[in-house]
This record gives sequence, structure tokens and C-alpha cells, in this order.
Amino acid sequence: MPQGIPLDQAILDKHLEVYHDLHANPELSMQEQRTAEVITGHLQALGANPQPCGGTGVVGVIENGPGPVVAFRADIDGLPVKEDTGLPYASTATGRLPDGTEVPTMHACGHDTHITAALSMAAHLVANRQAWSGTLVLIFQPGEETAAGSAAMLADDIWQKIPVPEIVLGQHVSNLPEGHIHTRPGHAMALADSWRVTVHGEGAHGSRPHDSIDPITQAAYMITRLQTVVSRETNPSIPAVVTVGTISGGLKENVIAAQAEFTLNIRTVDEESRELVLSRIRRILEAEAAASGAPAPTVEELYRFPRCYNSPELTPQVVAALAAELGEEAVNGEADRRMGSEDVGRFADDLGIPQVFWWFGGHDPASFAEGTPAGGHSPFFAPEDTRVVRAGTRAAMAAVLSQLGN
Repeated sequence: MPQGIPLDQAILDKHLEVYHDLHANPELSMQEQRTAEVITGHLQALGANPQPCGGTGVVGVIENGPGPVVAFRADIDGLPVKEDTGLPYASTATGRLPDGTEVPTMHACGHDTHITAALSMAAHLVANRQAWSGTLVLIFQPGEETAAGSAAMLADDIWQKIPVPEIVLGQHVSNLPEGHIHTRPGHAMALADSWRVTVHGEGAHGSRPHDSIDPITQAAYMITRLQTVVSRETNPSIPAVVTVGTISGGLKENVIAAQAEFTLNIRTVDEESRELVLSRIRRILEAEAAASGAPAPTVEELYRFPRCYNSPELTPQVVAALAAELGEEAVNGEADRRMGSEDVGRFADDLGIPQVFWWFGGHDPASFAEGTPAGGHSPFFAPEDTRVVRAGTRAAMAAVLSQLGN
């Protein structure tokens, strides 16, 4: 096992300030201009030759003699969530959704910790070049929350800007105690699809329903029937989730509208189950419309997340390095699959190379006596600053050194 690099308190203190700054200034997906400027400045100081990629993404390269080429990816976008943590560095920022709506903005998924840990890890490696050999490629990816960022970086010819890696590593903060790691080989997270369904009808006066084709009634039957996809049409041993997140239709109680709209979020665990579930959903939508004498609904794909697949061969190797650094009892290398989604998998799948992705904790272990802290996408999500910077740095370094360490 490669020898670890001891944590440098001065480097950690510097990056704690970076974390506070990033947390207080989140930016929405594909709008991360300031965030990219901060990252670029730190990569320049490390001699990492930063370049823009994928719009607001940034890539950097740190070369240190012969050896493997290892990519480490960190996502950088915030969420349209109003922060309610009470932290002294809490966000009061706002942003605009693609439709122009102004919304509060928060790093409610911890991407600020991912940026900070990646920069801190890179700073430790630059300060300890004798401990490793090879090339570290740093990918700071925008737009993870919408699955747009990895696709944008690939479309921007990322592999022409940086050396082609042999493995992609990445991590995500979770509501776990500091120093604890969860991961698994194979499918680590779900595939995800989000759709906007527009239901078509014919409007009429509320007192003359026989003159209408009511899209709201149609939508109600569609939504009710969609609940049977998981309960009656998928293998109970293979997880799947079909969620109706929003619904709208009509402007007045005595007017039957001509259209209604709802949005779907679908989670599946592999390509086979994805295609089965999506085909069943389309069949139900079209059949319910036909039962009402209406045209088929219009389905718009909002986003599509790829698989997040951990190499069965290399995941145990990274797990062993994490356990050597953090302790066997703190590392779970056979954790349950998570039904959340990630778009990091596009990078490895695009090249046909292995990926290892894991979750790390940043909370005081004693705090769990009062219950599990708030998780991601919550307005109360608040891993402890010193703990999460330290934990993310340690995990990132241990994993990278498992591939590059002397």
C-alpha cells in the first residue's frame, strides 16, 4: 500500500477559507462563472495550467514524472434552495432559472466541499512530489444537478485539452460521520430520467363538460395508473422509482382547460430496467389519452443521467487504500446502491476506462446520538466545515495515491 501524505494544517486552514467563500457564493448549474474563476486562480497557483471546458467547467493537469494518468472529478454547481442553516457563512445568494425566475441559491448538495477537497488534495500532492509519480488530471465539472455538465465537457473535446486518463475517481459528501466512507462495486447509483408531459384536450365551459376533452381528468388517470408500473410491471427484486413531481392545468374553476402538464422523475438501476420502465410509462400515457379520445400527450425529456458504475476490479483496491488511511471499521466497501443519480459516469464510459466513486462523511460522530443530520438537497444541510474539509482531503488523497503513490 502506498505511503500516505500527512495532512498539512496550513494547507487545510487555507482551504477552509476557500470552502467558506464557495459556500457563501453558490451558482446554479451551467452558470458557475465566479466559481470557475476561483478554481482557475487556485490551479494557476499550483502550476496546473487550468483551461476552461464545457462552458463554466475547468480542467487542470499536474505532471510529476512517469506513471499512470489519473483523473479526479469534482462537481461545482449549487441548487435553487433557500439556506436555513444559520451558519455564519450561509448563502444569501440568488440566481435565475433558465426561464428567468429568480430563486435563492445554496450549496445544498455539498459541491463546495467537493471543490475544496480536490484543491486541497492537489495542494498536498504538489507539496509532496516525492510521494507520488504520474499525472493527475483535475476535472471541475459544471451542471451536475441537471446532468448537462459532463455532456458539455465531452462535447467541448475535453480529451483534447488534457491527457487521457486511465481511471476516473470521484467522491460525494454524505451525512455520515467524519472519516467514514461508503461505496460499492458495480452500479453505485441509479440512472435517472426526467420528463415533462403535456396532456392535450379540448377546452369548454365548466357547465358543458360534454363539449370538452378534459386534460385534467386525463392527467389524473395517467398519474394514478403510473403507480402500477413499479408495483405491477417490474421485478420486485430490482428497484425502480416513478415520481410525479409537479402538476398544473387550468386557470379558473369554471373553465375546462385545453391542456394540463405534469413532470416525472424516473429512477432505474441499469439500462435494461430503464428501457422497460420508460416503455411502460409511454404505453400508459398514450393509452389513457386514447381512452379519453384525445391525441397522444407530448413528452419532453428534461434530463437523462447515465449510469454510475464502479469498476469491480479497482474498487476493492481503492477501498483498501481508504481503509488503510481511515481505518477498516470506517470504510464500507459493500454499501447499498443509492437511488440518487450522478453524471460522472459519462467520463469513464466515454473512454471505456474504470471508475471508482464513493461517499464521505463530514459530521461530528457524537452528533448522531441526536439523529442523522440533514442530507443533501435540504435547506439544513450543513456538514461541519473543519471536519468536511479534512475528511474530503484525506479520502481524495488516499484514493489518488492508491494509483499514483510511490
